[in-house]
Amino acid sequence: MNTTTYIAKSIGQGLHRAWVQACALTVLRKGVSPIGLLRALLCVLLALGGGALGSTAFAQVLPVTELKVLGGLSTRSNYKQVEQPFWLKTLPEHSAGQITAEIKGFDEMGLKGSELLKLMKQGVIEFGVIPLIYPAADTALYEAVDLAGLATDAKTARQLSTSFAPILAKHVSNTYQSKFLGVSPFAPQVLFCNMPVRGLQDLKGKTIRIITRSQGELIEALGAKSISMPFAEVLPAFQKKTIACAVASSMAGYTAKWYSAATHLYALPLGWNQEIHAVNQKAWDQLNADVRALLEVNLTKLTERLWMFAETENQKGYDCNTGAKNCPMAPKGKMTLVRPTQADLATIKRLATQNIVSKWAARCSVTCVSEFNQTIGKSLKITAKKS
Repeated sequence: MNTTTYIAKSIGQGLHRAWVQACALTVLRKGVSPIGLLRALLCVLLALGGGALGSTAFAQVLPVTELKVLGGLSTRSNYKQVEQPFWLKTLPEHSAGQITAEIKGFDEMGLKGSELLKLMKQGVIEFGVIPLIYPAADTALYEAVDLAGLATDAKTARQLSTSFAPILAKHVSNTYQSKFLGVSPFAPQVLFCNMPVRGLQDLKGKTIRIITRSQGELIEALGAKSISMPFAEVLPAFQKKTIACAVASSMAGYTAKWYSAATHLYALPLGWNQEIHAVNQKAWDQLNADVRALLEVNLTKLTERLWMFAETENQKGYDCNTGAKNCPMAPKGKMTLVRPTQADLATIKRLATQNIVSKWAARCSVTCVSEFNQTIGKSLKITAKKS
């Protein structure tokens, strides 16, 4: 079973469980009406029964609903293999066609990214995916879940995102009048280098292309020079040796053929390029209550699959950049994969908790820092101090 099929099947199973929950909510809402109660109880029984009959019968209690969705970058595999199948195939199939969606990547609409939350606030965007790197440029709070070096493994990254989610939800609601639906990563952001790398000590004095502000601060703390550079310019920079390393996901680097100029892949996540899923509050409120109940449960399932997919794709990127036999693609690179030592992981943790967090706290509000300490700080047993 391929990844897309597995994800679609898993989300479909989640949809079926959601029907039971959505119907139960209907029972509570319509319990005062004998007819409404009978209708809702029938819905529950059919949903519990499963199968095509249950699917069709449940769909009959849902109104025809058409959704407009602005997805992530259309060139990314998570958009093509997870987001699109969910909105265009899985959701319509498991609602017997009652719920359909139109989805396009924000780049296909000619958008840059920085305007996404503002357009959602205005109602121009209904459902949307917003990479946190864009609002983080103006609002330090959005940096919190992806500060460089705090999460060097998927479990920790997920833990920090989950703990800070209520803070993100509150800010998205208050500032952009939108409902937060979840957070997911694009992929671990690792180092491609065109020189031998055994560990962090080899980065000292080198010029390294970074993506986020905190990545730059971490690179500088290691004694290297950070530089911002458009993705398309990285390969030429590798070829001209104007940079020594560049941060990107393993699959993004592979797709861009960085393996043709870079020689070493240092598997130390310096970030996760996280994205939030949200919907304009007015558009959400106008949806039928049963539709909202079904969507809310299953958008959670969607973000769970995106977390799973990020790990799968990361390994595929490692395999294909290094030419491992497990790589399902061609051509294969010949890079050397370098795993971080325990000493390097300890160094990154020390720099992140002592240097990066304090620099971030200096540009965030007192309330923001307090919320960090109550969530992420509590999870990591660290305290950010406002200077």
